[in-house]
Amino acid sequence: MRIDILSVVPELLESPLKYSIVGRAIKKGLVEIHVHNIRKYGIGSRATVDDYSYGGDAGMVMMVEPVERMINELRSERDYDEIIYLSPDGELLNQGISNELSLLNNIMLLCGHYKGIDERIREHLITREISVGDYVVSGGEIPAALLADSIVRLLPGALTDETSALSDSFQDGLLSPPVYTRPADYKGWKVPEVLLSGNPKLIRDWQEEQAMQRTRERRPELLESINNQFKKGSLR
Repeated sequence: MRIDILSVVPELLESPLKYSIVGRAIKKGLVEIHVHNIRKYGIGSRATVDDYSYGGDAGMVMMVEPVERMINELRSERDYDEIIYLSPDGELLNQGISNELSLLNNIMLLCGHYKGIDERIREHLITREISVGDYVVSGGEIPAALLADSIVRLLPGALTDETSALSDSFQDGLLSPPVYTRPADYKGWKVPEVLLSGNPKLIRDWQEEQAMQRTRERRPELLESINNQFKKGSLR
């Protein structure tokens, strides 16, 4: 897989992509992640990439030309399955989307900045828009790093234990059950006996029960979503 990230502040992406699971996946050759500076195609001697908004609204807007030229340069080298703009008004990122994107070969991520990007970029160049939550941050770099991480960890070989991702929160529409490690008793704080039983069926049943209970208490809307999918026949 290859992920190309377009940014006007590429330095913001250096650390998140070098370490932990993403960094190891890059070293293993499981994924290529390339960060591109849109200022390469900035206008004039100052490599300008933004301008005032038509209509007089406050804030600067990323210009069409630098972004269009950067995207076209990359598209001339390979075909992209998706060109994604990280936007507050895009579809809300969930585990299903990350699963879907992890099966693709080439993805391009465009990071917005300032007040946003010229709408013509969205109309003519972007194939999909994704939001990481109902809030606003200073730019699309952190959301892009988050999206890349959620995709890369799903690639075969990215995790030391490949079954680990299968038990993550949201993989089956539920939150994950509680997890524990050694010691079994710390200052009287004890690990549930069932986890020490060595009985796989009892442990699995307990985990399923805990996942359902935790979801019901903390994110009941997830259960409603699962029920709606059953009613529509999308889950069997």
